[in-house]
Amino acid sequence: MNVLLVTIPLSILLLVCAAAAFFWAVDHDQFEDLDTPGLSPLDDSPTSQAPRGEEPRK
Repeated sequence: MNVLLVTIPLSILLLVCAAAAFFWAVDHDQFEDLDTPGLSPLDDSPTSQAPRGEEPRK
């Protein structure tokens, strides 16, 4: 019975922390665009390659 006196407040505290983290992430637009990062490896356009004949900058 004494275990419940510890685990119930701890579980409520964990629930409040998880809800606060979720609402912070939603408020700071962490879930704004979920599709584009998953499709970026499939993009065929070479954007980060150096022009031919030139060495990349160091």
